[in-house]
Amino acid sequence: MRLIMMGPPGAGKGTQAKFVAEHFGIPAISTGDIFRANVSEGTPLGVEAKKFMDAGEYVPDEVTNKMVRNRIDEPDAQPGFLLDGYPRTLAQVEELDGMISFTGHSLDAVVVLTVDADEIVQRLVQRAAVEGRADDTEDVIRRRQEVYAEQTEPLIEVYRSRGILIEVDGMGEVSDVTQRIFDALDDVTQS
Repeated sequence: MRLIMMGPPGAGKGTQAKFVAEHFGIPAISTGDIFRANVSEGTPLGVEAKKFMDAGEYVPDEVTNKMVRNRIDEPDAQPGFLLDGYPRTLAQVEELDGMISFTGHSLDAVVVLTVDADEIVQRLVQRAAVEGRADDTEDVIRRRQEVYAEQTEPLIEVYRSRGILIEVDGMGEVSDVTQRIFDALDDVTQS
């Protein structure tokens, strides 16, 4: 199964990605986790990524594309993968299409979690307090929402036009949202 999990920052993509990936026996590949690991380790990629992350901006495509290509080429991603946080731009959609078609497969489904904008701000402010995430100030959260609306929401229409978009209500208990995703993916044919 080759999946993308989409939704605005704070929609619960990372949480749901872990459950869905485990269910299908595929790795959950989160660009956010990879960026944060590089930042905490002080790698050159991390230093570059941190400048953009701290401003609530997207890390440039060149950096992100290379990182994703390297990750989906790893042996555990051969049977499939779930991408969380990628693609975020139309240029990244084209890049991902090339990566996947090179393997002889296609993208099976794109799951979009829909949530209330005010709920997202509350979730992220709370998460920042619990996890000590300095990058989750209210101003940065609101900027991320703006960037998502400008750059990522257009991808939803691309995948809708391809007939592989699945919209799932991301509000409510985590287990309820997980079950909605599983139910929606029951009918998906794997490439």
